[in-house]
Amino acid sequence: MSDAMPTAQIADEMYNMVKEYAGKKRFKASDLTKEIISKHGDKVNKKDCKAAIRELMDSGRCVYGYAGGSFSALPGEEGAAKSD
Repeated sequence: MSDAMPTAQIADEMYNMVKEYAGKKRFKASDLTKEIISKHGDKVNKKDCKAAIRELMDSGRCVYGYAGGSFSALPGEEGAAKSD
């Protein structure tokens, strides 16, 4: 896999998918992995995708939600005071 994608690039693509479908679709970690692998083929593998998801969670760009099963989401403002 000499053409392997950097983990940061995979994380960016995953973040963009989650952001694009925010409020419309919930992505499980496996959904994100399947999408990236189907888009990039042999340039990525499950291990790379798992590291990218961990990077998204550790950086705070995405969070895990657990309503009806675990999924990745953008950090919400639920419960936060509305800013004027």
